Amino acid sequence: MKRLIILLAATVLAGCSFFKKSAEPEVVVAAAAPGPSNPQVLLLGEVHDNGQGHKQRFEELKRRVEAGWRPVIAMEQFDRDKQPQLDSAQKGCLDAGCLIKVMKGPGWDWQLYYPLIQLALDNHLPLIAANLSRSEASRVVRDGVASSFDAGTVSAYKLDRPLPIELRKAQEREIREGHCDMLPDMMVPGMVDAQVARDIWMAKLIREQQPRDVVLIAGNGHVRKDIGVPRWLNAVEPRLTVRSIGYVEPGQMRLPFDEVRKLDVQKREDPCAKFKK
Repeated sequence: MKRLIILLAATVLAGCSFFKKSAEPEVVVAAAAPGPSNPQVLLLGEVHDNGQGHKQRFEELKRRVEAGWRPVIAMEQFDRDKQPQLDSAQKGCLDAGCLIKVMKGPGWDWQLYYPLIQLALDNHLPLIAANLSRSEASRVVRDGVASSFDAGTVSAYKLDRPLPIELRKAQEREIREGHCDMLPDMMVPGMVDAQVARDIWMAKLIREQQPRDVVLIAGNGHVRKDIGVPRWLNAVEPRLTVRSIGYVEPGQMRLPFDEVRKLDVQKREDPCAKFKK
């Protein structure tokens, strides 16, 4: 039974495609002081299936690149154990279709990412695989957050002690609501651990690209300032200039970002139907 729970949790978490209930209030974001035009780390969120959001985000990045910015692009859509394969595809592919064919994995609408990947190829912007693989996520679900990191990382991020209670509770709430309050209680703690491990890995990989600037392409939950990647970027020194932009459907999320781009609601089937089955 325990093994089944671990596999189920890792499967559900793959891609982190969480949806919020439509009854949630509008986005509320505290006013933020204007940041530099190009920070060291720019976190660009997404509602995974919202084409309008993907287009807006692409235009945001394209504008910055055309003005001369040359960041590394880290992507949630690629599992980090596939980095050698991704490096090879970047060297051998002239267009995004080729790279997607080489790297294509389940759970993503790859055509939505085509323009962004093509922008990276055209401008020689390195692509970094930033997500945990399903096997890594399964290990974290079973053995805890620290199990996917070396001793130095465990020490630096204080993973040898329990996660802060407010962080764990907030992540539990997001995971429960994102799965329509239909998850068995026994699955939630392991899924929280896997989600936190993803955020820490993204923060760690971003730091490893310094002194080059980095753009992270990931779901809105990963780029939120309170419990996502920014929290872990700020957990170690030296501090980096970080700016997060959420691309958010009205009534879907209430998350803290430095900036918000509001989207029209994407037409989709009831996201809770698969859980009701």
